[in-house]
Amino acid sequence: MPRPCKLRRVMCDPDAVSFKPCGIPLRDLEAVSLTLDELEAIRLADLEGLYQEDAAQRMRISRQTFGNIVSSAHRKVADFLVNSKNLTVEGGVVVMRERSFTCGQCGHVWPVAFGTGRPCECPQCKNANVQRSEDQRCVGRRAGQGRGHGSCCRGSK
Repeated sequence: MPRPCKLRRVMCDPDAVSFKPCGIPLRDLEAVSLTLDELEAIRLADLEGLYQEDAAQRMRISRQTFGNIVSSAHRKVADFLVNSKNLTVEGGVVVMRERSFTCGQCGHVWPVAFGTGRPCECPQCKNANVQRSEDQRCVGRRAGQGRGHGSCCRGSK
């Protein structure tokens, strides 16, 4: 019996989850499915240029597992590009890392996935006075670095 998969931490939530070649109807294409952890592995290794050890730490998995995930992702993307298939991004054994923002006007609090950018306006009242929620201000790129960072984040990491 195989060991159950460990949850992989993912910070990017893609806006688009389906890609296809132009000019070919979707019904005529074979599908390739890329999981969210495979997309995150490509993002960390190829877009951010991290070494496998550093990328594996961010996803909270072993370097070997990260290598297997990114290798699988590269094969699927190559299949999508070379054989003109439909690529979908879905599923995977993941936990999405989010941050929350608070509207200065109405007080509405809502979660936003990492890697999607700062929201420009409140989704409820459309006010532009949007701030990071007070309890999560130290979570992010600087967490764990410098004086005072990281010590208050133990529950949210």
